[in-house]
Amino acid sequence: MTLKELQVLSRKGEGQTLEFKKKANHPEKIVKELVAFANSDGGQLLLGVDDNGEPSGTRDIEGEAFLLEKAIQELIRPKLNYSLEYLHLTDKKGIAIFKVDESQRKPHFVKENPTTRRGTAYVRYRDESIQASREIREIIQRRLKNKDIQFTYGEKEKALLEYLDQHNKITLEEFASAVSISKFKASRTLIRLVLANVLDVNPSAKGDFYTLKTQ
Repeated sequence: MTLKELQVLSRKGEGQTLEFKKKANHPEKIVKELVAFANSDGGQLLLGVDDNGEPSGTRDIEGEAFLLEKAIQELIRPKLNYSLEYLHLTDKKGIAIFKVDESQRKPHFVKENPTTRRGTAYVRYRDESIQASREIREIIQRRLKNKDIQFTYGEKEKALLEYLDQHNKITLEEFASAVSISKFKASRTLIRLVLANVLDVNPSAKGDFYTLKTQ
């Protein structure tokens, strides 16, 4: 990538497939951005770029990238595939470009520490990397199997679509309350409808919400 190409890219600002980090401070937190890209549409993390998109570079960029690569190897499961490219601005300062494609092994998790399997999955929504709910994790896994999903259009499905015609979006809790069913049954229904391309699921820091699928 040339400096001009990088400047054009960074001017777009952070979003669904782009994240800026000035330095690799707390690499155990930065890796969640890469996991979110892998679990979503892929993306690029620009190390050495200011929050405002200014590609000012960082000193010892190879050392900064090494810290992040170490965290990638130790804290992400399953193993994450990525590419790394350097752009040197001066003899002392540069930018590291971490590129992650949408993974065929998702969901990926950020482990609590290198010695455990326990971890947290993240997904990308606009310019945020958000912890993936149980529903989203299941949707990710089942979509990879690429099987046709069928569902019965019953009373609860009818009530759900009528609600969405009036309110545009609904949460798991709102759906369960509206049709007087358990959260477990509501979850099963919402997952099936997302997989059947009737609904979209939108992750949010305050909780997922579901909308009618846009064509």
